[in-house]
This record gives sequence, structure tokens and C-alpha cells, in this order.
Amino acid sequence: MSAELAVVYAALILQDDQIEITSDKLQTLVKAAGIEVEPVWFSLYAKALAGQDLKALLLNVGAPGAGGAAAATGASGAAASTEAAVEEAVEEKEESDDDMGFGLFD
Repeated sequence: MSAELAVVYAALILQDDQIEITSDKLQTLVKAAGIEVEPVWFSLYAKALAGQDLKALLLNVGAPGAGGAAAATGASGAAASTEAAVEEAVEEKEESDDDMGFGLFD
């Protein structure tokens, strides 16, 4: 198991038990698992996750952009803007192929 993965699992354990994620607590859990990790990883992860809701971060992994702005737009508005963005990308792709003098089936 990699050092980073061990620290991530320790952070998930702490979050699941609703315990504050600190470098000391991460180090204690990883050490109890019998995994050797350089001390710098504990402080890096503790600083990165300080004040963060790890559960919310995991649930919003694939969410586009700022979560609040996307949620405020609403489902229909988001669908319309996504469709417009896809159409624009397709048009740009077609134009760029024509500019080069060849297309997909040439």
C-alpha cells in the first residue's frame, strides 16, 4: 500500500467517526496499521483537509465548477447550457477540420 493511500484511508476513518483530521491523528492511525509513511504526508493532508467536509468532497467529485452556482442554475438551465456548450464545441471542431483542408472521411 502506498503512503498516500494509507493517509487517505486514515483521513476517511477520522471523518467517518466525526473526529477532527490532524497530522497527529493521521500518524497514529497509519502507525497502528503498521505502515511506514514519511512524516511530511501527515501535515500535508491535515492542512489540505482542514475545515473541509470530506464527505461533501467525495460526493461532488464529478460536479462541474462551483457547486453553488451549478445548483442555483437549476436542472433545466443546466441542461440548456450544457447542450449549448456541446453544440458550440461541435461547430468549433467542424471549423477547425475545414481550416486544415481535411475532414474525418477525406
